[in-house]
Amino acid sequence: MQNPIIEKIIPEELEYLQQISRETFYETFAAMNTPENMAHYLENNLSLESLSNELNDPNSAFYFARIEGAIAGYLKLNFGGAQKELQDPNAVEIERIYVRSAYQGKAVGQALYDHALSVAEVRRAKYVWLGVWEENARAIRFYEKNGFVPFGTHIFKLGDDPQTDILMKRSLDETEVL
Repeated sequence: MQNPIIEKIIPEELEYLQQISRETFYETFAAMNTPENMAHYLENNLSLESLSNELNDPNSAFYFARIEGAIAGYLKLNFGGAQKELQDPNAVEIERIYVRSAYQGKAVGQALYDHALSVAEVRRAKYVWLGVWEENARAIRFYEKNGFVPFGTHIFKLGDDPQTDILMKRSLDETEVL
């Protein structure tokens, strides 16, 4: 299998973005949440209108990972005011890295993560940060393996369920210790 090719998502690919967004979010979280809360999130947060607004925000960027032409995963980055919490002009938020189940374990997530770091370096960000659900042990291990450290928490509302996300960051300045 070839290495993933990372490409910026264009507005004409909105329906593909919605399809993978809904599919991967459901695969990742449905078993640990109620059907009602999942349906609410998919309909409200991953609607065509919501994703179109995010895709057209100049302070956000989406990327597909493709393997042999097939969409294997995607990445969403936020800059400046589009960041969910910190809104630090010297930081980049990794809001979403999702990989289709058929491509997990094939370095797709790592390729998307590496691309996020490349974008952050080009933007001369001092650090990258993200929020990860405290129940998502696999993702937490992935980020720890890639040098992220916890620095706080915030609440992510999934339907009527307030869930705790661990905020994690990684410095891009080799001399700085977080």
